[in-house]
Amino acid sequence: MVALSGGVDSSVAAYLLKKQGFHVEGVYIHVWSAEDYLSDCPWQEDIKIAAEAAEVIGIRFRSIHLEDEYKSRVVEYMVEGYSAGVTPNPDVMCNQEIKFGVFLKWAMQEGAEYVATGHYARNELGITDYELRKGLDKNKDQSYFLYTLTQDKLAKILFPIGEYTKPTVRKIAKKALLPNWNRKDSQGICFIGKVELPKFLQNYIKPKKGDIITTDGEKIGEHNGIFYYTIGQRHGLHLGSKTGSEVYYIREKRLKDNVIVVAKGENNPLLYSKKITAINVNWISGEEPEFPLAALAKIRYRQSEEICKIEKIDDKRYRVIFAKPQFAVAPGQSIVFYKKEKCLGGGIMES
Repeated sequence: MVALSGGVDSSVAAYLLKKQGFHVEGVYIHVWSAEDYLSDCPWQEDIKIAAEAAEVIGIRFRSIHLEDEYKSRVVEYMVEGYSAGVTPNPDVMCNQEIKFGVFLKWAMQEGAEYVATGHYARNELGITDYELRKGLDKNKDQSYFLYTLTQDKLAKILFPIGEYTKPTVRKIAKKALLPNWNRKDSQGICFIGKVELPKFLQNYIKPKKGDIITTDGEKIGEHNGIFYYTIGQRHGLHLGSKTGSEVYYIREKRLKDNVIVVAKGENNPLLYSKKITAINVNWISGEEPEFPLAALAKIRYRQSEEICKIEKIDDKRYRVIFAKPQFAVAPGQSIVFYKKEKCLGGGIMES
């Protein structure tokens, strides 16, 4: 079963599998009812285009309603994270709990042997285990969001477009006469769509004004709620003319006294860290490696991997020491580990 979103990637995934001789079914996952939408996420258009693509490909199409699961496992996770002053990663949780959680389980119960998605990643069977590898298109690689996958799940997952670049995927779609071959890529929170995060969160967390101060303790502005901001953020601070042309970045969020601390200049050493503590770490192989472990890691999606050393602190925590200081370490976000093209796993940054 292929999770058809209405986008070109999942449609081409289904098309390629059909060409390879698989018996394919397309499934649209409902996670957000019409009255719940806080943005202009066009789910009605999405499901219409997904159905049209399925018809062109020549496969059965249906939908599954997972609104309750999405709210309890992704939206509540987001709200709890921001309420606690950290910056959660809903796309990682959406993959873990919805696409490769509830949907995967449902598909197996329906008799499917595999589930497939339009992720730009590769799932390869190595000598002893399944390996999650980067997608061939380095600009679109999505392995960062898939580090929570396990051996049991990888055995049932296919990533048909992982060997293709985005331009090639669009060419395949155009040649196959798929209706969404030139449709724009979706952006924003997984399944919710493009939405201003503060606006979204205000529906769940009440605004609470507080001070914005510099690292020297000088008050230079006010914020509407510490929950709506993240470490490293520079836009949306509304500091006004008092700071002139100087650019400030959020260095710290003091939840107890509702204060945001900012540091001046992108190259300010106060915004960088060489050591990070990670929790909730998943090793994709299913076996913990030997430590210290030399690896590559990145702390945000749009970032190149950096050289690091991983040490085990105790049964729940790991210390990651980078060769170069990393900008704006945001607790709650994901840190993902690599060995060349292979994704080893990852975890949540605690500090």
